[in-house]
Amino acid sequence: MEVLPIKHEECEEWLLKIHYAKRIPLIMHSFGLYVDKKLDGIITYGMPASPALCVGVCGEDHRHLVLELNRLCLLNNKKNQASFLVGNSLKLLPKPSIVVSYADTSMNHNGYIYQATNFIYTGLSAKRTEWRIIGSNRHSRTLTAQHTLEEMQNNPDKFHRLDRPQKHRYIYFLGDKKQKKEMLSKLNYNIEPYPKGDNINYEVGHIPKVQGVLF
Repeated sequence: MEVLPIKHEECEEWLLKIHYAKRIPLIMHSFGLYVDKKLDGIITYGMPASPALCVGVCGEDHRHLVLELNRLCLLNNKKNQASFLVGNSLKLLPKPSIVVSYADTSMNHNGYIYQATNFIYTGLSAKRTEWRIIGSNRHSRTLTAQHTLEEMQNNPDKFHRLDRPQKHRYIYFLGDKKQKKEMLSKLNYNIEPYPKGDNINYEVGHIPKVQGVLF
């Protein structure tokens, strides 16, 4: 197995056809897991969608260091592949960095992959609601950029407001010993014991055409 940088466009089919979110997030760094010289998984990092999160992790002075591990997608998910992809992709990111990632409770994920790669667990994200088009999975940020709040409130047959599932929040500090100690000292969240429970994996059901054979 080997982890290498890949082009952002190589991730598109994986994100739209395989990952359950069916959306392409903001991607700043993307890496592929190659097994026997064939692309068997992808991982992407980008700027968090919430500016408040960037400030909230370690304060205003560190907001520019925050990256979100926003997608992790494996074709076969064999033993140790996920931890190998996460651990080795972290080594390829710029330093210093503060990496934030979430495990979706609505998908029965507990974040065991982040526990295995020594992320810090900082509890559940805050309870929030978001607007959606009925029958669509378009994200709330997309709607608020294209429609006014008044428009959504006055069209209940088209728009509805849903509770956003809480997510387990994990954080990883990248840098030398001094940098990691300094970032940890600024952490605004409490460090909590890792959550436990049964994970449920979803079926892939799609084989990507872009395999990115490695030579």
